[in-house]
Amino acid sequence: MTMQWQAISVDCDDPRTLGAWWAEFLGWRMTFESDEETVLEPPKGSPQDGVSPDILFLKVPEGKSVKNRLHLDLRPQDQAAEVARAEALGATRVDIGQGNPTWEVMADPAGNEFCILRAFTAAELAEINGEEAA
Repeated sequence: MTMQWQAISVDCDDPRTLGAWWAEFLGWRMTFESDEETVLEPPKGSPQDGVSPDILFLKVPEGKSVKNRLHLDLRPQDQAAEVARAEALGATRVDIGQGNPTWEVMADPAGNEFCILRAFTAAELAEINGEEAA
């Protein structure tokens, strides 16, 4: 059997507002929006277009009450800059007992946790790309 990952869904009370926040933060495009559901997709023509799963924001009646069971891990080129940008857009740093890791646990304006990882080192990028490290 062949399976393709289509989307990840995020329950929330205001799909338009939370979808717009994530669209701004990720630089993705909003391809559908209603009071019940908002859909984000990678930028048209980008390397992620048609590859990365869509993100769906779905309206639910109940609020968030516990730590997410599933969250996004995002790997930027500049961790400190992206943490600062996330905070400027309304995200907050969250302490979930993670100790002193190499990533920052953040929460979006609706309280959904996500992590901003450290950038890959040159050696890690070379290995990923099948190249020899300099």
